Amino acid sequence: MEQARPIGVLFLVFLAILGAINAFIYTLQMLHILPTYLGPVAFYQFSLIGAAFWGFLAFIWLGVAGALWIMHPQGWMFMMLIATFDLIYGVICALGGSSWEAMAPIIIISGIVLVYCMLPGTKKAFGIA
Repeated sequence: MEQARPIGVLFLVFLAILGAINAFIYTLQMLHILPTYLGPVAFYQFSLIGAAFWGFLAFIWLGVAGALWIMHPQGWMFMMLIATFDLIYGVICALGGSSWEAMAPIIIISGIVLVYCMLPGTKKAFGIA
């Protein structure tokens, strides 16, 4: 019998896809394919390394979105881990050459994900006490 997806899980899937899109945009900006609109995007003058990290994170966000979509029990934990890592990496990029304005979208998305994942209803949907 198929388990029904609560609306909160769909919201997390949406945020994961939004995080993947944002990370992919940062990848293209660090490769100088897309222009920057909110401010400079860099990773301690090593934009190629930063682009590789953001590209890797984009694919992880998509994998987490897939795990959430099928209601995999580990999806919640992976969402927490990737949001925490993205939040830390966004702050490191802001300290290392990017502007705070340029990193604000991923910092805000990651913060919302962390807060929303900690809500009792979200935990209950994934069977976490």
